[in-house]
Amino acid sequence: MTRRALAATALGATAVACCALLLTAAGAPSALGPPTALGGKCGVFPEPGTEIGSAGGSLPDLRAFNQPISSAKVAPDSDEVIAHIDAHGGGDLHPDFGSPRAYGIPYRVVGKRAKRVRVRFTAYGSESDHGAYRIPLDAPVEGGARSDGDRHVIVYDRARCRLYELYRAFPRPPGERWDADSGVIWDLTSAATRRDGWTSADAAGLPIFPGLVRYDEVRRGRVEHAIRITFESTRDAWIHPATHCAGDSADPAAPAMGTRLRLRADYDISSISGEA
Repeated sequence: MTRRALAATALGATAVACCALLLTAAGAPSALGPPTALGGKCGVFPEPGTEIGSAGGSLPDLRAFNQPISSAKVAPDSDEVIAHIDAHGGGDLHPDFGSPRAYGIPYRVVGKRAKRVRVRFTAYGSESDHGAYRIPLDAPVEGGARSDGDRHVIVYDRARCRLYELYRAFPRPPGERWDADSGVIWDLTSAATRRDGWTSADAAGLPIFPGLVRYDEVRRGRVEHAIRITFESTRDAWIHPATHCAGDSADPAAPAMGTRLRLRADYDISSISGEA
């Protein structure tokens, strides 16, 4: 799939504070207002469990989104990977959240009254989930209704503990359906990944929603999960829990899909405080 590459990023406590403040500085809370709270008891994929410490390697399933890695060993090729990122657009961090609306990825929260809607897949149907999508036809689209970009649509179903994600999605009100290149129905209570080689609404085969920074998290003052970012250049490979790749490089120093990063413990964030 020729889509923008993704690397899911896990950050330590200091990095989380930094990124939360970056979101606030972007003006998202004041410009957009608070979205509907998630509510319910579904959470956003399982926690790692107390037996998993912060010094181990990245988990190969979706618990990795909630896994602390503050004490994990640094990969031997870390310097080379960071150098590659810096040399290929590394000055432009792209975390897919914030203001204006055209930049961030929006989402909708639905409950038990949400109705089923048909989704017709137009490109990657063989790797998509065919089932009961409950996506309102007026759900927000990444980039806006007239966007010609990735057009992700994300719906969090707090009544059924499901997450619906579409890529290149177009509402078709006359037919009461959505047209989309691909789509996934994620079980929020399961840590299971996609099949190896299968895409999702994201080129890495990962869910998008658990890696976004949400208004309710910023308001609470804590972001306790990995943050999704994208790079200009990636290796044509993946690291679990990613299951798919669309890289443009065979360079072993290029980050693979699913690469995990964190800020150095000595990174100075003392100058970052409060709302901009």
